[in-house]
Amino acid sequence: MQPSSNHHILSGLTNNLKDANSEETQEWIESFDGLIEAQGTERAEYIMRALLQHAGTHSVGVPMVTTSDYVNTIPVDQEPEFPGDEEIERRFRAYLRWNAAVMVHRAQHPEIGVGGHISSYAGVATLYEVGLNHFFRGPEHPGGGDQVFWQGHSSPGNYARAFLEGRMTEEDLNAFRQEKTKAPQGLSSYPHPRSMPDFWQFPTVSMGLGPMNAIYQAQFNRYIHNRGIKDTSDQHVWAFLGDGEMDEPESRGLLQLAANDKLDNLTFVVNCNLQRLDGPVRGNGKIIQELEAFFRGAGWNVIKVVWGREWDSLLEKDKTGDLVRIMNETLDGDYQTYKAESGGFVRDHFFGKSPATKELVAEMSDDEIWKLKRGAHDYHKVYAAYKAATEHKGQPTVILAQAVKGYGLGTHFEGRNATHQMKKLTLDDLRIFRDHLRIPISDEELEKDLYNAPYYHPGEDSPEIKYLLERRKELGGFVPDRPHEQKDIALPSDKAYASGKKGSGKQMAATTMAFVRILKDLMREKEFGHRIVPIVPDESRTFGMDSFFPTSKIYNPNGQNYLSVDRELMLAYKESPQGVLLHPGINEAGATSAFTAAGTSYATHGEAMIPFYVFYSMFGFQRTGDSFWAAADQLARGFIIGATAGRTTLTGEGLQHADGHSPLIAATNPAAIHYDPAYGYEIAHIIKRGIEHMYGSKDEDHNVMYYLTVYNEPIRQPAEPENVDVEGIVKGIYLLKPAENEGPKAQLLASGVGVAWAIEAQQILADEWGVSADVWSVTSWTNLRRDALAAERDAFLNPGEARRVPYVTEKLGATQGPVVATSDFASDLQDQIRQYVPNEWASLGADGFGFSDTRAGARRFFNIDAHSMVVRTLEMLAEAGEVDAEAPKQAIEKYDLLNPNAGTSGNAGGDA
Repeated sequence: MQPSSNHHILSGLTNNLKDANSEETQEWIESFDGLIEAQGTERAEYIMRALLQHAGTHSVGVPMVTTSDYVNTIPVDQEPEFPGDEEIERRFRAYLRWNAAVMVHRAQHPEIGVGGHISSYAGVATLYEVGLNHFFRGPEHPGGGDQVFWQGHSSPGNYARAFLEGRMTEEDLNAFRQEKTKAPQGLSSYPHPRSMPDFWQFPTVSMGLGPMNAIYQAQFNRYIHNRGIKDTSDQHVWAFLGDGEMDEPESRGLLQLAANDKLDNLTFVVNCNLQRLDGPVRGNGKIIQELEAFFRGAGWNVIKVVWGREWDSLLEKDKTGDLVRIMNETLDGDYQTYKAESGGFVRDHFFGKSPATKELVAEMSDDEIWKLKRGAHDYHKVYAAYKAATEHKGQPTVILAQAVKGYGLGTHFEGRNATHQMKKLTLDDLRIFRDHLRIPISDEELEKDLYNAPYYHPGEDSPEIKYLLERRKELGGFVPDRPHEQKDIALPSDKAYASGKKGSGKQMAATTMAFVRILKDLMREKEFGHRIVPIVPDESRTFGMDSFFPTSKIYNPNGQNYLSVDRELMLAYKESPQGVLLHPGINEAGATSAFTAAGTSYATHGEAMIPFYVFYSMFGFQRTGDSFWAAADQLARGFIIGATAGRTTLTGEGLQHADGHSPLIAATNPAAIHYDPAYGYEIAHIIKRGIEHMYGSKDEDHNVMYYLTVYNEPIRQPAEPENVDVEGIVKGIYLLKPAENEGPKAQLLASGVGVAWAIEAQQILADEWGVSADVWSVTSWTNLRRDALAAERDAFLNPGEARRVPYVTEKLGATQGPVVATSDFASDLQDQIRQYVPNEWASLGADGFGFSDTRAGARRFFNIDAHSMVVRTLEMLAEAGEVDAEAPKQAIEKYDLLNPNAGTSGNAGGDA
């Protein structure tokens, strides 16, 4: 079947033009062929480029060629000599493929049944092995080592290699996907640094995040190099991806950054097996051609590795061009089918499309046709592509390598739509696979126990193992490997936090500004400030961070080559290769990837860098929660600042900007520690604790991320009170303002901007209703809940022992009166601790969608403001007989509680 159109095929370039003189055209073609024959393809390429450039000067219409023929990019005469011992590499690659498949097969024992993926590594083994034997530098390499983002579903291959390297035992392999039941040998399903912190560096199975994170890892390598923190000039980032994964918008969405920054330290290797998880990627199209056009259009260097060396002689003999034409026109769905059939089928249905191509293979047997490999399985072709990629300058490179999923596993697996879900092998499958790989294991050994087929190791003294280990030694050690010692760094002095503790005096300042002042002082710390990496996605002025522009500058490896429109302003926009501020543009996904790269630098580079990622609160955990989960998996450390927070504080921005729930999403991430501070001095103590927690030398889990929500509502920031309860601030709650009058007792709990409403409510209750209410600042509802859950679990698992009282219960257990809790977030946030407080409880939350309005009006609408706290307190006291039963009704009427126009809690200013 012929496709109806071939828009991406180079052969169609002349389709719409008339050939006025075909004989002359043929003479030009023959002349060009003569040039190639005499001087080679490299010279021919230069002449073609020179002609194209010259054509433009004469206004000759030359189309932009984004797609080349469906053949290898690197001509045969430009292929470098393969430097390794291919035969010995092929032998231990066979051992790797066998052991990887057997490991997954064993995990499917009826009593275990944890699954796994057999086919993915079978298809990608050559791509890995050429890199591991000749390119991927380990952490002990003088240049610092490469960073490799492995294709997640192929993890069995990494474990199989670690087994041959002596880093893992059979017992380890038998614990695949059994992390707890077979601890400490348990192996994680995919690359999970949190599960295996000595082994994996980068999590990659949340599809699309790997490409983004690899791009920003490459950028970060250049960033710390340009800032003079570490020489990373000899480090390369490799990302192994699937062609199906490239459908994820995240996979392609950040390609422009790599091109703009000229990240020639980055190589994508796309395993183009033409299959997704359930079927073909482009059954009616050509994914390699599509990706070539897309990457080339984005400014990348593209190398296609489509065919193995067995095709070279056929292509050389293709004088009519029919073979290339058929390669161009054959659809991916057909290519997949060919590998699921036979050599005879390929002869009839592929080569049989033209008399000329049928004649090309007339003297070949069906078996020889079947052994015509695809490029991703050919050591020579892959080596040539990798070498070209590492030597290319000025652009990132993508290698598009055509492979077969389930390669070598037999007809039940190779190229089948269901191969991704196939987890185990039959006895016949094992025999066929063993024979294909020439593994010296007898039928008798296979027949002993179907689910315990033996692993194969040739012995430590075998030529294969000696060769394998020698290659890794020369390249700088094992990969993957994750150095993660906690190196001591100089921590900030107390003066770095002074601005937050002294308050704002007579001036008004939002907590966002209080934070920015602290950050600026931290960056001035002589032995510490260089470690800070501010990250802001195009909202610096909104957050008051434009003051960073003149001195810290915005990072741009290309510098600032234009005349800035605001150059005469004190806070003019300034870019520099040595800039400190990472500015990803309107791009929260990229900013989170930058956060991850910076926050894991202590492991990837041995240099602790401390990211402060500041963003529009609504666009953090809601928009990029998956990326924060990956950051947690990668053991990232740093500060995440949700600025312009709250459902009612951002006033005019409206529904899609009004964040009333991000702390709840963050609470589901075990590594995220959320704080909702009300004042600058609280922020100072939280940041100080965060730096000590993540980067100090105390024996505790350093692999956490501190998430602070801060606001744009200006208030008078109080100075830090004497004898402030620092422990309470850090743990999550402290008594901010005890009542000064006698009367029925109540407890008002609030966080963030809600603390001001609680203080206002305290005054109203005292002055107008004779109620004595204490005000508590709850800096972290989530911390309090986690502490209480831990105490609860400890009691559950240790019956009969003294029970630890949760911190929140300890603080509030002896208080009197009902609790009214509020915040500028949904009531679920406060309700996290409800069960741990013995008092009668009421939550006032901004539940529902946000909208555009005044702060006071919005708070009255949601009934979270001061007067709503007063009424709710009176209702609970009335129910307890502590105040007149009519008081709540009188208060509702008095304060016109159902009228948004009657709200008073809040002020103007702090525009977003």
